[in-house]
Amino acid sequence: MAKQFSLKVLLILSLGHLVIDIYQGALPATLPFLKEKLSLSYTMTGFILMMANFTSSVLQPLFGFYSDKKTKAVLLPIGLLSAGIGFSLLSISSNYIVVLFLVVISGLGIAAYHPEGYKTAHFFTGDKSVTGMSIFSVGGNLGFSLGPLFAIYIIKYLGFSSLPVIVVPSLLCTAIILSYKTTIAIPRAAHAENQKDVSKTSLGAYVSLFVVIMIVVMRSWTQMGLLTYIPFYYINHLKGDPLFAGNLVFVYLACGAAGTLIGAPFADKWGHKRFLRLSMFLATITLPMIFIPFVQKTYLIFFVLGLQGMLLISTFSVTIVMAQKLLPNKLGVASGLMTGFAIGTGGIGVTLLGLVADNFGVPVALESIMILPLVGFILSLIVKYKG
Repeated sequence: MAKQFSLKVLLILSLGHLVIDIYQGALPATLPFLKEKLSLSYTMTGFILMMANFTSSVLQPLFGFYSDKKTKAVLLPIGLLSAGIGFSLLSISSNYIVVLFLVVISGLGIAAYHPEGYKTAHFFTGDKSVTGMSIFSVGGNLGFSLGPLFAIYIIKYLGFSSLPVIVVPSLLCTAIILSYKTTIAIPRAAHAENQKDVSKTSLGAYVSLFVVIMIVVMRSWTQMGLLTYIPFYYINHLKGDPLFAGNLVFVYLACGAAGTLIGAPFADKWGHKRFLRLSMFLATITLPMIFIPFVQKTYLIFFVLGLQGMLLISTFSVTIVMAQKLLPNKLGVASGLMTGFAIGTGGIGVTLLGLVADNFGVPVALESIMILPLVGFILSLIVKYKG
């Protein structure tokens, strides 16, 4: 039974993806305020992000494994509620341990939604796998870009103590997901057919999957490093306007969302591997432009960051589809590995950058990011993948 394309289902799932990633994207923008309130070091602040990424991302394959055993649509609304409630309470506590606990609660909700969401979306993408998956993925990209703006505007105009109002989107979207639960259910016939092919996955496929994961790790370290230390650079180092820093992060991620949609048809046409290589190469050669002092002090920084985001994040849907094709009978695990484990290790990279920032300064931490997309590009040259 061939997969059927359903724009309606993909848009509903994408809306949930948008809302849940608001909370994931908002965390880096709130770190400077948590750091000030709790008098934290850069390393302790980075540990908050590492815990968030560990629970929201690194643990995703476990939820994917659970999802592959049987469709678990309940993970979608539960994930939305947990993510929103956990994050919205961060500003209330003055205890570092409680903040870490809330970050974990929010992170587990994010981890629950993604594998089931990507697995469900797979059955409604039709023949254009990357194009269909990009519709679902772009919701997350937009949510990630809106998150910093939501958080910064709430904090600036209502105060840090008013952060709990950010829970509203998760409550509304949970109601929508529940009202359309039968519409977005995975077709039983398609799911059963997908599970019939139990041929053993070759060693070569696992090796290729590992290389793709490492490419995503490099992309994630680059993305999370820029998202975390651009606010620190403009707010703490340059003593600039927090809104300016928030707008920079928004432009970077919004252009990444645009790149996800714009690049998808080209990936389907040119081939997944060729598109991945081209995007990583262009991201590698444009990244150094961010660190030119003249660019940093003008509005050209918005253009440069936007271009970088568009090129780098355009590979998002491509790598997910590649993983699903390498593990066709384990869609939840494949999705969890790509959107969870691989992306989540970006938090480890940010923690390491925190050590650099504490010892050598924020500018050096930012500049050390430049090597990462180059490593990703080199890996894209050796990955073995048909398509």
